[in-house]
Amino acid sequence: MATNDNDDDMTFSLPDLSGLSETERLQVIAVLQRAKEFDAIEEAKLQKINKHSNPNTRVPMEGLILKFTNVVKGYQYRWFVLNPESGTLEYFEKEEHKKLKPRGSIHLAAAVVSPSEEDSQTFIISAASGELFKLRAADAKERQLWVDRIRSTAEYHTANMAQGQTALVQKSQSLATDQLSILSVSPTQKGSIVTQHSTHKDSFKKSKGSHENLHYIKKVSRDETLTEVKDYLLEAEDYARHLEDKILALPVSGHYINSLDSDILMLKATAAATLQCIQDCINILYTAELPVRSTVQTLDEQVVNKSAILRLSGGVMDDSEPLPDPEEEVLDEVVEKDTELEGMEEHKSVILHLLSQLKLGMDLTKVVLPTFILEKRSLLEMFADYMCHPDLFLKIPEITEPDKRMLAVLEWYLSSFHVGKQGSVAKKPYNPIIGETFHCSWRLRGSDEKQQTIIYTGEQVSHHPPISAFYFGSPGGKVKMNASIYTKSKFMGMSIGVSMIGKVKLSFEELKEDYIFGMPSAYARSILSVPWMELGDKVTIVCEKTGYQASIVFHTKPFYGGKLHHITAEAKNMKTGEVICKAQGEWNNVMELTYPNGSTKTLDVNLLDVHRKYVRPVEKQKEYESRKLWLHVTKALSLGDINTATEHKKILEEIQREGEKHRRDLNIKYSAKYFKNVDGIWLFKALPDDFASDIKKLSAT
Repeated sequence: MATNDNDDDMTFSLPDLSGLSETERLQVIAVLQRAKEFDAIEEAKLQKINKHSNPNTRVPMEGLILKFTNVVKGYQYRWFVLNPESGTLEYFEKEEHKKLKPRGSIHLAAAVVSPSEEDSQTFIISAASGELFKLRAADAKERQLWVDRIRSTAEYHTANMAQGQTALVQKSQSLATDQLSILSVSPTQKGSIVTQHSTHKDSFKKSKGSHENLHYIKKVSRDETLTEVKDYLLEAEDYARHLEDKILALPVSGHYINSLDSDILMLKATAAATLQCIQDCINILYTAELPVRSTVQTLDEQVVNKSAILRLSGGVMDDSEPLPDPEEEVLDEVVEKDTELEGMEEHKSVILHLLSQLKLGMDLTKVVLPTFILEKRSLLEMFADYMCHPDLFLKIPEITEPDKRMLAVLEWYLSSFHVGKQGSVAKKPYNPIIGETFHCSWRLRGSDEKQQTIIYTGEQVSHHPPISAFYFGSPGGKVKMNASIYTKSKFMGMSIGVSMIGKVKLSFEELKEDYIFGMPSAYARSILSVPWMELGDKVTIVCEKTGYQASIVFHTKPFYGGKLHHITAEAKNMKTGEVICKAQGEWNNVMELTYPNGSTKTLDVNLLDVHRKYVRPVEKQKEYESRKLWLHVTKALSLGDINTATEHKKILEEIQREGEKHRRDLNIKYSAKYFKNVDGIWLFKALPDDFASDIKKLSAT
């Protein structure tokens, strides 16, 4: 009988079945026979794949597929190319871009292709690197075609990778030989092995809190790491074999636990499958061209290192973050020119759509404004550019008379905006990401021919509300200027107003004088045609010690007539009421100062020397420094590629949202790198806490 033949063929691999009835014995043999047939079918499939799926005999497949992108939170068409020879799936923005570098690529070895059960078009590709593509074909037939071809390529390269482990086997052959001897050691010896590994694990746990040990661990090479993992796997396989021997030694029936118990068989099968899966993963990691734990970078991941999210906005930055080395700074080559906004008709629909969602007086802090209105610098750098005339700034403490010092402060203040605002074009600087910083300095010769230096450090210390803190200082601390400015935007119909809420404190240490002042609001007018910008506000500069005060009014242009960028100012002694100077003119052009004796002075900001700042090259900056952080946005804007600039900008905004969520989930606050919060005032960490006392007092008035 055929059954008897099968019995004779299979019983040699079975445990002793003499304790079973004839019916039970036949059931066991039938199950094992079906398992053998299933193995034969799978082996035939594998041979068929190896025979017919040779990449060298297949042509690449390409076509248009919808790809889900995090940038727009939706599907966008991308041109995909499947290369069976290299085992990669690449995509481009358009078919004509195929000669360019792909926007994204994954290797299909060990990849999993999963058709969606929700519809007949969507499918997901999960690469071994951790990369995931969510795609949508035009219809069910096209999806099946792509799924079949991608699976075929993936299976071929997975099989080749799993089989191509000669180097790994040779590398660990001696280790395996040593491990085989474990089978014959006594239980006591086996226990000592476990103790050794436990001790090793305990020592590793103890070292987790040590930065020195972490630094050492990072130096361990990839090969050494895989070899150590292989050691653990060989030991696990040894224990699995030991477990299997114990199971086979159990009685086949008639006891509480027997060798054919369903739970026992499940345990045995699960252990074997788990070990095999881990073995395949190690082989793939060892033979793959990609380094361990790396991912194939798409456009999104090339822009921002995701490991920088917590450092940038998660609030876990080391409080002792040192200032960058000023010796690395070079004379800035970036000189932005005042350019008009082009193609406003093209973007008018975007503006109209935005306006339809706004209400008069609405706070725009959380509203994402269109990318085409951006200028190519961060708000932190804009604040730095107010120090465009450091020579005027450093001359102030050299003046002996207090009234003339106040006038010098007034002149420096009035001359600072024409570079900081870069003319009348209504462009908006980048909103800094929380944790973003900007550093620069100015170097010039003083009256004694010695080099004088001013350093600048700016940091975005809060996201909601958006607060930028910045500090100007000279070496030795003789001149210090600190500010924390809360920017609040408001919709005003056909205009947008941006209020600069906060005070700036300028301190001269040797004179023991402090000057406290605010900053004017900015307005973007005529936002549906060609937007233009103006300043408008009343600002006071107060020196409590000397009793002098200057009041500046930035006049906004009336609807009919009037002058653009017009200012009036008056400086007087508050103790006596004596007016020491009056001024009027245009803050970005010519201003005239009139004194009590009838003499006048012309201040033409266009004739003043603009000192370029010193900035570290982008390649030497850290990932959270402004120019490096916004590098891709700036490049895209320079090329006029608004779509790419928008994509990169959204990536940074998403990082900020992730950081906010991280801090909210853990109930932690952001810890600034260079500034400290003293009663709501952000101070440079090197300043004493009482530096904020008079700022807070004047802010309350």
